[in-house]
Amino acid sequence: MSTERSDGASSGPEWRRSRNAGPEEAPQHASNEEGHDVEETTPQNVPKVRGRRRGKRLVAKDEAPSPKSLTADQRLLILDAWQRSGLPAKDFAPLVGVSKHTLYNWKKRFDNQGPAGLETGQRGGARGSRLPEVTKRAILLLKKSNPEWGCRRISDVLYRGKGFPASPKAVARVLKAAGYELEDTPTTPHRDKVRRFERAAPGNLWQTDLFTFVLKRQNRRVHLVAYLDDHSRYVVSFGLSVSASTDMVLESLRAGITAYGLPQEVLTDNGPQYVTWRGKSRFTKECEALGIQQIVARPRHPQTLGKTERFWGTLWRELLSTVVFVDLGDAEARISHFIDHYNFQRPHQGIGGMVPADRFFKVESEVRASIEKRVKENAEQLARDGEPKKPFYLTGNVGDQAFSVHAEGERVFLVNEDGAREEVELTSKTARVPDEPISPDEEAHAPHRECTTEERALDANIQSREPGSSPLDDFSFGIDPAMEPSSPEVRASDPSGKHEPERDEEARDDDA
Repeated sequence: MSTERSDGASSGPEWRRSRNAGPEEAPQHASNEEGHDVEETTPQNVPKVRGRRRGKRLVAKDEAPSPKSLTADQRLLILDAWQRSGLPAKDFAPLVGVSKHTLYNWKKRFDNQGPAGLETGQRGGARGSRLPEVTKRAILLLKKSNPEWGCRRISDVLYRGKGFPASPKAVARVLKAAGYELEDTPTTPHRDKVRRFERAAPGNLWQTDLFTFVLKRQNRRVHLVAYLDDHSRYVVSFGLSVSASTDMVLESLRAGITAYGLPQEVLTDNGPQYVTWRGKSRFTKECEALGIQQIVARPRHPQTLGKTERFWGTLWRELLSTVVFVDLGDAEARISHFIDHYNFQRPHQGIGGMVPADRFFKVESEVRASIEKRVKENAEQLARDGEPKKPFYLTGNVGDQAFSVHAEGERVFLVNEDGAREEVELTSKTARVPDEPISPDEEAHAPHRECTTEERALDANIQSREPGSSPLDDFSFGIDPAMEPSSPEVRASDPSGKHEPERDEEARDDDA
């Protein structure tokens, strides 16, 4: 039940019929105008309310003032009371309606700046551009004299010309404050930039693709597959067939692996020889079995296999478009010759004018050094004699050891990877053509040469035989004894030639 306060008001929630009735007024009857008591009736369908009604209601809450609404003097008083109370911040903060972190922040600002640190300041810097006025005027003047210039162009000109630092965003804020607005103008879209990639070493990645052309003499379409090293553009293997089958692709892959070892990755397109829409293709299974990672290019994007596509263009322009092959075998042989020319002789612009073999066998630097040296020597030769000397150099790689062979005048030198030089004897100084006659004077002045061990052994063998015998007597050379004359006398006494072996008709015709 409710309790009454001294002023006659109820201190707890209580249901009342009339807002004007007192706590002791609970009338059951009402009086009419004549003063007679009339019993108040209540409809049967409306139950009488007895006791308290349970529920919820909204009550205005007495909120403590926000720390942001406190003045500097109020904050100073709170800090002073806190210091005098000796209470910790977590106990004193609820008493004044702020958090302990706010008390710590006020105290820090008061210690650093004094009473001025308790003033309510605007957070952040001043709105608008903070550039100097001279920089703002320079921006507006440049934009007015060059309406087509953008914010970045104005920023760069100010920085390089006047030495005014102003970022493109700062220039945009100044122009916007001056009344400039952005407008959409139709422009021509830029072409997609060319994205290039190249593996760091030979054997890291092979590219493969198929090409088709027609044998003109037979009017027969054939298909060509090639595997090309991504780093060097070296064609490691190829295959030619009348059908673009998976067997041809796998056979060429195995041939390349047999010749040059396993690559780390193979890049293919989405052709049916390489990829299947359900499950794994035979090519994919073969690569997984060999430990090769297959990379599939994006559909309808031949630029991914651009190196192989460029090789197809070279093959078509320099061979296939001008040559008429006899048959499939002739086409395969001549394409093989062209690929050898492409790998070892034809300079490639994509690798700095070197041939693919220079990069594939890791002798690019040695070959380039040899070429530069030969060019320099030719320049000197042209300056002295007006005619370049015939070049001779050989560079290669054997087992991971680089070497080079080059001529210096009439002498040939072998240089290994460490730079050690060794002269190579290609021909003997006393060797001459057997049919060329030797004059007595030249024979007398010819330098003396010592016999080798093999020559001395041969002379000893000849001297140990009987006179009239020859080392050739130990070999029959497949001559039938029945065809040989019986004795030297018969050969001498038979001028008619009856014992001469029979010869074929072609020999008789030649004699005739």
